[in-house]
Parts: sequence; C-alpha cells; structure tokens
Amino acid sequence: MNGPTASDLSEDRPRLSLCITTHARADALAAVLACVAAQTSAPDEILVAEDGEDPATAALLASDKGSRPPLQHIQQPHLGFRVARLRNLALAAARGDYLVFVDGDMLLHRGFIADHRRCARRGHYTQGVRINLDERTSRRLLDDPASAPQRFPGATSQGRFGIRRLALCHSPALQPLLRKAGTALLAVKSCNQGFWREDLHAVNGWDERFEGWGPEDKELCARLEHHGVHRQALLAGGIACHLHHPPASRARRALNESLLAETVAARAVRCARGVADHRPGTVPTEGAAPRDQLHARI
Repeated sequence: MNGPTASDLSEDRPRLSLCITTHARADALAAVLACVAAQTSAPDEILVAEDGEDPATAALLASDKGSRPPLQHIQQPHLGFRVARLRNLALAAARGDYLVFVDGDMLLHRGFIADHRRCARRGHYTQGVRINLDERTSRRLLDDPASAPQRFPGATSQGRFGIRRLALCHSPALQPLLRKAGTALLAVKSCNQGFWREDLHAVNGWDERFEGWGPEDKELCARLEHHGVHRQALLAGGIACHLHHPPASRARRALNESLLAETVAARAVRCARGVADHRPGTVPTEGAAPRDQLHARI
C-alpha cells in the first residue's frame, strides 16, 4: 500500500487519520494492520494507541513498516479499562482533518477507508457497521494474521452468518441511499466511528471519568448532538468484523450509565476531563513515574 499522492490531497478530500486502540493483543493488531495495508485508499496517517506496554506489540510495530503511511505509537500505563483516555491521547496527537476510530480487534474491508472518506460530511459524525465473529472463525483468521485481507468474512459469508450477509454487502452507490434508514437502525458503537477533528475538540473529546466498560461512546455522541453534530450511518460500506474475545467486566456499568444520564439531562456539550488535558509529544523522564508516551513516527 502506498501513501497518498499529491492528487489525492485535494481540498475536497480530507486528510484522514486512522486511530487504532489496542491492549495486549498483538495477533489481532497484526491482522488489523494487514487489512490497513490492503486498503484501496490509504489513510494519511495511522495512530496505534496502546493501553500498557506489551513487548509483542512493540515488536510488531517495529517490524511492520513496509510501504505504509506514517505511524505513531502512543502508550498509556495500564491502570484498568481507560479507553476514553486512550482515545483522547490519539486525538491529541492526530494531524488529520477527519479521524476514524477502530478497536484493535476489528478487521477492515478493503474499501473501509475509502468509504469513510467518501461519506464524511460537515455537521455529522459517521457510525459504521460492526459484524461480530464467533470464536472459531476468529481463531481461523488469527492463525495467519497476514492473510486476513484475503480471508475477510465477506468472501465466505454463507451459512452461519445468515442475515448478516446483508451487513457485509459493499456498494458505494448504495451508501448515500441507505444513510437515512441506517441512521435509524444502527446503534452508537465506538469500535467503528468517524469524526471531524474540530468537532471532537469542540466538545473536549471523550469524558475521562468513564473507566471500565461503557457507555463512554454514547456519552460523547450525546454531547456532539447537543453541539449540533448529528449521527449518520454508513451502510453498504465502512464494514468491519469484530474478532471474538471474552466480554469485559460490567462492574462499573451502573456508575457509567449515571454519568451518561447526567449529560443527557443537562444537555452538556463539553466535559471537564477530556482531550484538553493532554499535550502531544510528552515522554517520561528517567526515574519518573510511568507517563504517556508518544513515540517518534515510525
């Protein structure tokens, strides 16, 4: 995969940053990066935001250079489930006009980046499709992560996928026609979303009071709606398949749901603890407590 050409970077083509969050799952990340390398349209930069310091992930990123766009590797200390903060670190470091966020266990259709770039509209954020894979299918794909683009489930979506075959349909011509229906059907899921960077900064990014599972994604999108930025769905495109894993703990769900309810009741736009608290380019000093790390562009 080659980087963007001069003709690609026209005024009506936003610079796109692909932000991938990951935690101690290098095999899944390898499959995701293989899918990124097979895209019909390359992102302008890749940011891998890692929770913790997994040696296998570091080794993967050091070896996986190839002919891809520039990549930033961002890390935060692993102190529990803090994905809201991790996404803010990626947002603070990103240089693109339009940011697409995916989880590090989401395999991307080869047209994924082109679809998100094509459907980006001012005044909207984009919700893409997620298809959950079972454990057996996930294991088969991870046996050879480099082959993930060729073995993407859309090519073999018979049988157990059933009605999900419809979600795996890829048609750029249908995407604008299905936007309204899809917006009514698709729920907010942070594992496949696109935003204008300036919109995220206007609401101060993700609320870092959210620790543990959910619903930090719905809370962010509620504040975007209060700010006048509306959801649009991307059907027949922006397709991603979610590799199986055990569910995260729901121990903090009730507390997090109460934070969402506060935002909705107050029609809040900005959160107090968000992306404004982070500056890109910080590194830990020798002997200091663990801090976030922004590595040199690989």
